[in-house]
Amino acid sequence: MQKAKEKIMHALFLICACVSILAVVVICVYLFGTGIPAMADVGFFKFLFGGEWRPDAESWGIFPMIVGSILVTGIAILIGVPIGVLCAVFMSFYCPKKLYKFVKPAINLLAGIPSIVYGFFGVMVLVPFIRNVFGGSGKSLLTAGILLGIMILPTIIKTTEASLNAVPTSYYEGSLALGATHERSVFFATLPAAKSGILAAIILGVGRAIGETMAVVMVAGNQPILPESITSGVRTLTSNVILEMGYADEHKQSILVATAVVLFVFILIINLCFSALKRRKD
Repeated sequence: MQKAKEKIMHALFLICACVSILAVVVICVYLFGTGIPAMADVGFFKFLFGGEWRPDAESWGIFPMIVGSILVTGIAILIGVPIGVLCAVFMSFYCPKKLYKFVKPAINLLAGIPSIVYGFFGVMVLVPFIRNVFGGSGKSLLTAGILLGIMILPTIIKTTEASLNAVPTSYYEGSLALGATHERSVFFATLPAAKSGILAAIILGVGRAIGETMAVVMVAGNQPILPESITSGVRTLTSNVILEMGYADEHKQSILVATAVVLFVFILIINLCFSALKRRKD
């Protein structure tokens, strides 16, 4: 009876794994099958490096959106990664138990807040703040980057904390035994040992930041031009798809699918770069 149950569960797990793989394959086939011909129709170089997006004039350059996505994600990572990692260190090694009971649920709640709520927070709080401090309309590259930096914090904190807690205590205790202080033991023994988990947290944060749409649409300004400064409005690849898809004809829809292909490849390249960096450090 036990062997029969094990075989059934083995078959169930195998089916789930196959369904997941099949889903990825179907998505890739649809994206590349629709997007690549559209790129070829426009011209790969003209599509990827064209500086003008004007559907009414049949001008389909997405380079401003590529730059906008990179810059917004970069600002979000610069804000979210240091704060998230240091917060995870605090929670694992410094946070009192009584305070931890409040901080942990707060972070979990932060992870469950819908994107549209973050967007309203950005419109009502961040946009006026950026407008008063830095000038401009307030809906800008900087605003979108700050908002995304806040949004990726729960992902980075939770993944990094789990990685730190998974490091054997012998690393920390051995460092103390050699005469290191508590701080040096944490930052030079335990933290480097959790680098794989921290890199995974950064990858998840990048994926969340570059794939976010609704909140970015509300605070970025959505101008399909190359930004001249951090207070300029930008449009990301995801924003471009959601803003244009609602009234797109068949040809334009295929162009937008091609935009999604570029985003898909972009995320894939980022993951490969992080994987290569991880192997080099190992």
